[in-house]
Amino acid sequence: MSNYHVTLEAAWLVRDVKTADDAIGVAISEAGKRLNPKLDYVEVDVGSTFCPACEEPFSSVFIAANTAIVGLVLEMKVFDAESSEHAARIAKSVIGRALRDVPLAVVDVDEFE
Repeated sequence: MSNYHVTLEAAWLVRDVKTADDAIGVAISEAGKRLNPKLDYVEVDVGSTFCPACEEPFSSVFIAANTAIVGLVLEMKVFDAESSEHAARIAKSVIGRALRDVPLAVVDVDEFE
């Protein structure tokens, strides 16, 4: 059995916002409220997207009609998993229970000692 650091990406919808900074703040706050105190070991941050033209990273936020979709990165450690796929399933299950109706995708799974 091995230990893994699993990174997931979540698509968070925020309504009635005017700026990207407001959308980021609301998304992180709402995700934190749904994860804490039970899952306080899950780290929440804003994801990055690379510009197709200049290849520079920028925050994963898109706003249209005062509604934003924010790409959040959720990281957690999974202990004693049988494989990297097993660790990813565990992380998606644990985080998915707290963040119902939020799309999740596995970004990265790294083994650690």
